[in-house]
Amino acid sequence: MNYAVTHYSLAFNPCKAAGSMGKSKAEEMHIWTQEQYEKFSGAIQKSSVKLAFDMLFYTGMRSGELLALTPADILPTKRVDINKNYAKVKGEELFLEPKTPKAKRCISIPDFLYDDIHEYISKLYGIGKGDRIFYFTKSALEKEIKRASEKAGLQPIRVHDLRHSHASMLIELGFSPLEIADRLGHESVKTTLDTYSHLYPDKDQKLADRLNQFRKTLPEENP
Repeated sequence: MNYAVTHYSLAFNPCKAAGSMGKSKAEEMHIWTQEQYEKFSGAIQKSSVKLAFDMLFYTGMRSGELLALTPADILPTKRVDINKNYAKVKGEELFLEPKTPKAKRCISIPDFLYDDIHEYISKLYGIGKGDRIFYFTKSALEKEIKRASEKAGLQPIRVHDLRHSHASMLIELGFSPLEIADRLGHESVKTTLDTYSHLYPDKDQKLADRLNQFRKTLPEENP
């Protein structure tokens, strides 16, 4: 549009009325360690809410992806099929396509989480394979994370920060940016690195240390 204004006599750029899209700088993320998360989890009373937060922390999925899950999405291979996104707009419940092609993915979950999910679903009387597992909203999760974190003596974080906390945990466990990008459903590894590069402050030194160790293991040449 700007090009048309300059070169083709367009009177003005109508897109300027909409303003800029998104934010020039993402909000600062706050991260919980696994120890902090488990302390928070212990302060939650409702089993459904506790399981929802466990899934957010130990899978890194988005809250909309979590709230869209159905029993059919929990695969017998101990994977979760993330194929839709839940949103509530002006009272209307919507099931939307994932925000990007890479957001549609299957991720593995630990045994304890798989068992907890199945135990919980087994107690939901009459639930169908296409029914939602969790019948609360993101705002309810935001209220609960604030309440339980204060009860546990922790600084409250946002629900979305559990996704960042999961990524941080994967980095500490030594997973590569590509593996993390695939698990989180990022469109490219660049997104992962742009978001979490500050969590890799000593990775370059670790690389140099590994090269030192590698060189020491090389056989010495005969004189």
